[in-house]
Amino acid sequence: MATKKTAKPAKKAAKKAAPKKAAPKKAAKKAAPKKAAKKAAPKKAAAPKKAAKKAAPKKAVKKAAAKKRTPNAAFMKPMTPSSTLAAVVGSGNMPRTEVVKKVWGYIKKNNLQDKKNRRMINADDKLKALFGGKGQVSMFEMTKLLNKHLS
Repeated sequence: MATKKTAKPAKKAAKKAAPKKAAPKKAAKKAAPKKAAKKAAPKKAAAPKKAAKKAAPKKAVKKAAAKKRTPNAAFMKPMTPSSTLAAVVGSGNMPRTEVVKKVWGYIKKNNLQDKKNRRMINADDKLKALFGGKGQVSMFEMTKLLNKHLS
């Protein structure tokens, strides 16, 4: 039994001695990461290639999602314009989106956008009747006013 007791302190002494030796190794390890850092740079260059391969399937998913999108049925429903609106866009039934598109064509053809503030529309005689007598309206207000003339 005595030999076992003496063996244990010898192991403890060996363990205590090992950390002293480890300290110089740490200094050597500090120098080694600098070399490893140089080697790590080419690995980083290889990593984006893998990321690029992963990015390609994501684009395919986005394209598939874009194909599923359909227009809202409320926007595509044919509407009947009033007589004042028919003077600008025509008398046939057409969706709201087409009415707004034709009104914008009329505005651009007759150069009715304000020169300084392009969001404002200067009304001529036909548009004044549509806009409720207002001489100038914003493009956002215009769509609200046009909806009153659709049924």
